[in-house]
Amino acid sequence: MEGGYRILWTDHALKELTETYNYLKTHFTEREMRKLSTEIDKTLKLISINPSLFPKSEFKEVRRIVIKKFNIMYYREKENTVEILSFFSNRQNPDKSKTFIFS
Repeated sequence: MEGGYRILWTDHALKELTETYNYLKTHFTEREMRKLSTEIDKTLKLISINPSLFPKSEFKEVRRIVIKKFNIMYYREKENTVEILSFFSNRQNPDKSKTFIFS
């Protein structure tokens, strides 16, 4: 992102994002998918400008963002980079336990 922090997605986060979109394709409309994409883009722009904008999570040095009520993105700042660690969708299984590997 111009003039801001660079955004990098972990393989884990990309896998979760793909699973979310696959679920939406099956159960929701194209319009819902576009809305989510727009919100993700807006969020990425915000954190590329100011990574400290969103609150810290229960995990040390990891921040948490709720996107469109049903999705949670976890990220951390590393030098001039924002690393997206997880993109979890509560639509698929809200009781699914979250496990992260933050190394």
